[in-house]
Amino acid sequence: MSTKLKVERLYKIFGNRPEKAFQLLEQGYCKEKIFDETGLTIGVQDASFDVGEGEIFVVMGLSGSGKSTLVRMLNGLIEPTSGKVFIDGARVTQGDALKLRDIRRNKVSMVFQHFALFPHKTVAQNVAYGLKVKGIKAAERRERARAALEQVGLGSYADLRPGALSGGMQQRVGLARSLAARTEILLMDEPFSALDPLIRCDMQQELIALQRTLKKTIVFITHDLNEALILGDRIAIMKGGRFVQVGTAEEIVGDPADDYVASFTRDIDRSRVFTTHSVMESVETIQLGSDTVATAVERMEALGRDALYVMCSKGEKVMGVATYGDLTVSARENGNSLDAALITDFPRVKQEARLFELYPLASQGLPIAVEDRNGRFMGVIEPKAIFAQLHAREEKKPADAVERTSGDQAP
Repeated sequence: MSTKLKVERLYKIFGNRPEKAFQLLEQGYCKEKIFDETGLTIGVQDASFDVGEGEIFVVMGLSGSGKSTLVRMLNGLIEPTSGKVFIDGARVTQGDALKLRDIRRNKVSMVFQHFALFPHKTVAQNVAYGLKVKGIKAAERRERARAALEQVGLGSYADLRPGALSGGMQQRVGLARSLAARTEILLMDEPFSALDPLIRCDMQQELIALQRTLKKTIVFITHDLNEALILGDRIAIMKGGRFVQVGTAEEIVGDPADDYVASFTRDIDRSRVFTTHSVMESVETIQLGSDTVATAVERMEALGRDALYVMCSKGEKVMGVATYGDLTVSARENGNSLDAALITDFPRVKQEARLFELYPLASQGLPIAVEDRNGRFMGVIEPKAIFAQLHAREEKKPADAVERTSGDQAP
């Protein structure tokens, strides 16, 4: 995955003479003490991260953590005190004014928390407004606006005023406006936080569905960890202007960096975070034609398993699963052939499935076959491994644990 957006040591200090704050930061002062001493506010402190092309990078933090300040520095709405922002290798901060304007017009769009729609314009006119500012001709504006509205399911609402639409539909108009601009990067600053919970959930799923097709590079800001876990390919947790931890949903929930992160993840439904990858075991099989009941039993005993999947003689297709108990019975009644002991109606699941989807399969008491999108056998999941993974970690990290990041380096 190529890097689309790169941020290096980004700071934002609000107030005059920020060098005072830098001096105190070097001495280990916290954000609150620096404000008490100088009246300067640390908005963002030493943020460094990369966002890959087509990735959804979610920045999650509570009010005042610096997340909105951070996202506004990415497109120049707020000027950094120091640090660098690069888009496709071109520096956005402190660059040539015309070059910066071109990047901001053609590379980056922003979707705001409050819909920022013109009430006197139609839905289509709102979507086309940014295109008009760019000087695009009327016919093309109309075409692109209509196409974007179709993408978000609002094609038939093009001629209505925003006041006739629900909150969720108005936010879709805001999203369509960004899509019509055809920029490669979307900055989304808490776009769903003003919506009712059910509408918010619908919008999250709609964004995921759109992303499968559009493959935009998205920086998404939220204060809701559940939303971050649903949407993010990677997630950055912010506190006091700093990144506390950066990682995938599984890394953050499974191995929180400190007590602050752990407090957010404690009540998370782990079954909706962890996938089959977290519990899948390597492929161990037996084969029709070359293996017998006797060799299959020996293999199970050596591996310490109660069941193994049986492949066809060419090793390309799963024929079924055989259990230790069935094999020993079959040996007495049917000789040394594996066929009689095969269970052909076995549980199977796709590789990207979440653990909650495995509950009905686990109840069968057989190892679950994991297949890729092409139906190839990738491994197995023992039912007991599912419940072991869902059991939250009980060991508690010390309060003064050293903050760390996983994935890309960040302070």
